[in-house]
Amino acid sequence: MGVAIRRAGEEDRGAVVRILDQGFSADPVSNWVFPSPEQLRRSHGALMDAFTSIALETGHVDVAEDGTGCALWSSVPAGLHGDEDDPVRFREAVDPDNERVEQIARITGAAHPTERAHAYLMMIAVSAEVRSQGVGAALINTVLEDCDRTGLPAYLEASSLRSRALYERLGFAFMGTAIELPGGPHMYPMWREPRG
Repeated sequence: MGVAIRRAGEEDRGAVVRILDQGFSADPVSNWVFPSPEQLRRSHGALMDAFTSIALETGHVDVAEDGTGCALWSSVPAGLHGDEDDPVRFREAVDPDNERVEQIARITGAAHPTERAHAYLMMIAVSAEVRSQGVGAALINTVLEDCDRTGLPAYLEASSLRSRALYERLGFAFMGTAIELPGGPHMYPMWREPRG
């Protein structure tokens, strides 16, 4: 299946947030951040919108032309640690009464490698009706081909063992220590060295 991919702009924000909201509403990490169905309904879209803003500001968003998937990428320079107040601002923008929004930002931020510049796959979502049809791989490979050409590594956190296995097929390797969310699921930091 040929999948046409294009770079998204601000005008695509609504569609991107919808794809992410639908794609991650059953994700174990999203359900840890928003443990009640009411919280998830009320604030999950705001979380997806906040991630979209970060990608549009610090990297880019790729979308499948037919609207069936999207990937959020950030360009991370070597040595970047972020501002200590970033998780607080993130929580205020998403759900001020939910400390887990800030907590997840702090936990993943602490685990994020800083030694080398890299492309960071923040999130990827594909519509249920086209899963296992190559849309996700096409969204990722578009950037990984650029990484290989330019010698840039890539990083992500898999939110389940199933997604970890999918990323391993694309050349990512588990970094050895899972991110443990308090009383919640594990995330799996993964790194990919450029090929070729």
